Amino acid sequence: MIKRIEIADCASYAGSIEVMDGLQPVNFVYGPNGAGKTTVSRLIEDASTRPTCSVHWLGGTKMEPVVYNRDFIDANFNSTTNLKGIFTLGKKDIETQNKIDETKEEIDAITQKIEQLNQTLQGSDGIGGIQGKLEAVRSAFRDECWKVKTKHDARLQGALVGYRNDKQKFTDRLISECAKTGSPPPQLTELESKAASVFGPAPTLEQPLPELNDAAILAFENDPVLKKRILGKAEVDIAGMIQKLGNSDWVKQGIGFFEVNNGDCPFCQQKAPEQLTASLAEYFDEAFVSDTAEVAALKDRYNLEGLRIQQSVQVAIDSKSRFLDIEALKAEKAIFDSRFQLNQQRIENKSREPSQVVTLDSFSGVLASAKQLVSDANCKIQAHNSMVSNIGSEKLRLTNQVWAFLARVEIVSAFKKYETDRGNAQKAIDSLRAQISKALIEKTRKEEEIKTLEKSATSVKPTVNEINKILRGFGFRNFSIAATSENLYKICRGDGSDAKTTLSEGERSFLTFLYFYHLIKGSKSESGITSNRVVVFDDPVSSLDSDVLFIVGSLIREVIEEVRSGRGQIKQVFILTHNVYFHKEITFNKNRSAGAALKDETFWTIRKVSGSSKVKRHAKNPITTSYDLLWSEVREPNLASQTIQNTLRRILENYFRILGGISLDDVAASFDGEEKLICKSLLSWVNDGSHAIPDDVYIALDETVVNKYLEVFKKVFANLNQLSHYNMMMGGAIVLETVGPVVSPVTKAQ
Repeated sequence: MIKRIEIADCASYAGSIEVMDGLQPVNFVYGPNGAGKTTVSRLIEDASTRPTCSVHWLGGTKMEPVVYNRDFIDANFNSTTNLKGIFTLGKKDIETQNKIDETKEEIDAITQKIEQLNQTLQGSDGIGGIQGKLEAVRSAFRDECWKVKTKHDARLQGALVGYRNDKQKFTDRLISECAKTGSPPPQLTELESKAASVFGPAPTLEQPLPELNDAAILAFENDPVLKKRILGKAEVDIAGMIQKLGNSDWVKQGIGFFEVNNGDCPFCQQKAPEQLTASLAEYFDEAFVSDTAEVAALKDRYNLEGLRIQQSVQVAIDSKSRFLDIEALKAEKAIFDSRFQLNQQRIENKSREPSQVVTLDSFSGVLASAKQLVSDANCKIQAHNSMVSNIGSEKLRLTNQVWAFLARVEIVSAFKKYETDRGNAQKAIDSLRAQISKALIEKTRKEEEIKTLEKSATSVKPTVNEINKILRGFGFRNFSIAATSENLYKICRGDGSDAKTTLSEGERSFLTFLYFYHLIKGSKSESGITSNRVVVFDDPVSSLDSDVLFIVGSLIREVIEEVRSGRGQIKQVFILTHNVYFHKEITFNKNRSAGAALKDETFWTIRKVSGSSKVKRHAKNPITTSYDLLWSEVREPNLASQTIQNTLRRILENYFRILGGISLDDVAASFDGEEKLICKSLLSWVNDGSHAIPDDVYIALDETVVNKYLEVFKKVFANLNQLSHYNMMMGGAIVLETVGPVVSPVTKAQ
């Protein structure tokens, strides 16, 4: 059975999609000619040719659609000489008939099982059930993946190119990454740092920093001359006194003053003995001079080496390299500078007083730290330069690392839950599909059994007898149908001549319907007679006289009752018509209360609004009388401007002139002033459009003009004390309100 029909961009259905949902076994559709009814019947017959439309079957089980419309008439009566015979089961072979009935019941039970399985699988709407749960699991995981993408998009977007605007594509990539194994990905901070370089502005090569060579300056710390007490020659006569006084450095410094003072003692100003000069010269011999010269040379070298290191460190600092911890290096340089200055002072003191023993503060720790900082920076620079030289491969490698991080770190727990939930749902789906497949195989086997039974017990002749019986019963005695040897039907006169081309329109319409009526219970082939069906009657009473219309209505009512009882192969029926009388005839049901739809039926109307077909469902039968049908047009929120003229005229004419005996001219007399002019304009307007197709000026009427006349239309009833009738006919559905200068219909709050 069909549960839902969707129509869009097809024939007169333009704009938004039109939906017929919640369809029942019996469905009544009313609409004027050209409204779009035949499009619905064609869609039911074959939806595959209309890609923008769709027909949804209960439980996914499609039945055979049998459709009566213009296409059926053309295919069976206008294009061929003889009709294809309709095979039906013979009534004499009771045993075969019973076997077919039993097998049919088995097929129906299997079909019901398949529908139940399909409903469990995909729900009654086709998007629920276990498949819906699986999609919910997938949707939830997609949301989790997208949260990860949103979290890291700002800093890692370079690695996500091609996936940043497609949630499903991003999720699929993460799922594939989750299935991979490998070494742990780098930390997030490292990935973000690399991404800034690799995916940022085009990177350039960086100059390495000068390496620090501290071997020379560290060697000074163990130089033996600094530990040596440098003294004069011990065998000289004044050596004992100098050693006793420990004033060797004082004596050495005083020699200079002694020499420039012409041999006089710089302290007592007495002439020194000549032997003193010789003794002093002998005391400070060549060894002393050599040692002191070595100290002086050490001082110069030390100062030069220290300055070289200071300059190297400063060059590194001034480079402002982003790979160097500049603040840490500055701190180490400050320590070095302080110790270097102190050591310089100690060596200077040694130079002035050679007899002193000097110990220098060590640079080993501070220079080791400085060297490490520079070395670390150079390692990073080297890696950066390698990356720049191989930017393409680096981008690929970093991209893979980023996806590995997202999959194995960020989404790992959500993926585990997804895999568990997805696996459980998929296992249930596979089980249901296996059961459905098994049931379909069994159903096919049973259907083949029925085909074999049907071939042995079918004939086209019973249909001939039934159709001719109905024709005679309703006075159609000028023609009949007869079966040929090729299992075809020919239409012939009493003398046996061909009557197909000479039938009147009414005769041809009635015979066409009878042929279809028997076809829905039979088949054009020897098999398929008992298959379940959906039957569509699209305007079956066109060109029929009223007495024939009655019998057609009676036959269709029999089909409706058969569908309601569920006892035959017709499981659902659609009746589409533009004939109000016929609609009232087939929809009559004594069990219906106040026109309300029964549980097994639906009511629909199709109408054109601004040239586009619109479908609307009704809780009760929307067609009561022709007069009420006119009011139903006025009650619609979207009025059809092309037909509203005639509709208003017919209401005024029926109610005031025919029923009330009031002339339309007298209606205008009940107004005064400007309203009287508007009323006369209204009466002139509706009379002008009453019996003719509207010309271009009326086709172009806008909503403002239509609404103004609708307001006057309402006031006609109010001024003649008939407002209660107006309100009753409007049914509280539409209330006309004046908003500024424009009058618009608005839906009344329920």
